[in-house]
Amino acid sequence: MRLLFTLVFLAFSGMLAAQNVTGSWFGRADVLLEGSHNNYLAELTLKQKGRVVEGIMGYYFKNSYQSFFVRGTYNSKTRYVELKNVPIMYFRNSSSKPTVDCLMDFEAQLVISKLKTNLKGYFLRDPQYRYTCPDLSINFTKDIAEDNPDSILREGISAQRIWKPMAEETVITPELVIEKKKIEPDAIQLAFEKRKPLKLKEILVESDSLRMTFYDNGTIDGDTIPVFYNKVAVLTKQPLSVQGINLYVGLDPNVEVNELSVFAESLGTIPPNTALVIIEDGVNRFELFSTSDFARNGTVYIRRKR
Repeated sequence: MRLLFTLVFLAFSGMLAAQNVTGSWFGRADVLLEGSHNNYLAELTLKQKGRVVEGIMGYYFKNSYQSFFVRGTYNSKTRYVELKNVPIMYFRNSSSKPTVDCLMDFEAQLVISKLKTNLKGYFLRDPQYRYTCPDLSINFTKDIAEDNPDSILREGISAQRIWKPMAEETVITPELVIEKKKIEPDAIQLAFEKRKPLKLKEILVESDSLRMTFYDNGTIDGDTIPVFYNKVAVLTKQPLSVQGINLYVGLDPNVEVNELSVFAESLGTIPPNTALVIIEDGVNRFELFSTSDFARNGTVYIRRKR
């Protein structure tokens, strides 16, 4: 009887160990975008303690390698692993240097067979980056030869420990614009006033407050944009990227038409300066392509529905 109990206990312990995600994993992540053949060779070392998992994730892309300390959760009932805000290099980045990241959530399910153990899932983009960062599918296979992840975690001193998303909210009110007007104009303000407006579009909005997000339209080539609202600079020295620059704007009720202008501070490596501007009023979403150069300011004219 004691022997039978021991065998059952060992079998049960082995089954629990098999369902544990502790260990080293390797695989490939593929971009889920038609016509794209970009992929990332990835590796993951995890240590599980209860529901909490932590470890190091690394990947090769083009000629670069990045690694990060990660932390998340594992649900033993659903066999799902979740890791939040993993910075994944932008798949269309023109340089092999790790300069632009898409913050993505890693979600995968543990799949066990007689031959191998896998983590199958996705890197899922933040909804606010949906225009530029496609999802990735990933299939990790457990490395059964590596049975000591603690040593790998201890040696992971080169991994980045901290990463932060870009600031989510920059709020611009009509009162703030008036205050900025009182400040002595700087070089950017004077240069803006010398250039002619280039009308991009006139839009009719439902709300008196808007969310605006600015993206680089195409290759990330170093474009920077100051943003002007009603002819006053409200954002300066902002590099365009795939992550987007978020701006919350209150319409000025004292003017019939509010103006949003993009000023080209630099043209990047591929002129002219181009940006994708998404404007949302809580009901409608407007997608606008802004073009500006050293002679013209791309301008959107905004009217409130009466």
